[in-house]
Amino acid sequence: MSVTVGSIVEGVVTGLAKFGAFVELPDKKVGLVHISEVAHEYVSDINEYLAVDQKVKVKVVSMDDNGKIALSMKQAQPRPQAASAPAPRYNDAGKAPYTDRRSPAAKRGGNRRSHGPSSFEDKLSRFLKDSDERLSDLKRNTESKRGGRGARRSD
Repeated sequence: MSVTVGSIVEGVVTGLAKFGAFVELPDKKVGLVHISEVAHEYVSDINEYLAVDQKVKVKVVSMDDNGKIALSMKQAQPRPQAASAPAPRYNDAGKAPYTDRRSPAAKRGGNRRSHGPSSFEDKLSRFLKDSDERLSDLKRNTESKRGGRGARRSD
């Protein structure tokens, strides 16, 4: 069986490195499975997923003129369904997942976002205003803990 880009073949792991695994293909050519292409989740140590002489199914991602073959294990298998993932929460409009990352000052002031499209300048000015509020809250809190400028001393 000839190895072509896009084909899924079975190979044998011949070597492991920090950055990936070397896999010998059926036609005695060797390709590399990069560590990011081993599994659908983050892989910090390739030794936890693969061992030398292990048979693996790989997809040929690319081949260049120098003979380098890029392989992927995660593209050769279907993406697993996340059974334990919580259902996303949506905002009132029901369009985007809801995450409330506003500062405490912005939360006290209510929802200031407009529901219509806004320009880059509007978003930038809103960001700068929120940043200034957060910074002033932080400074006020820090100075009160240190006995800053507003604190009076009786000497």
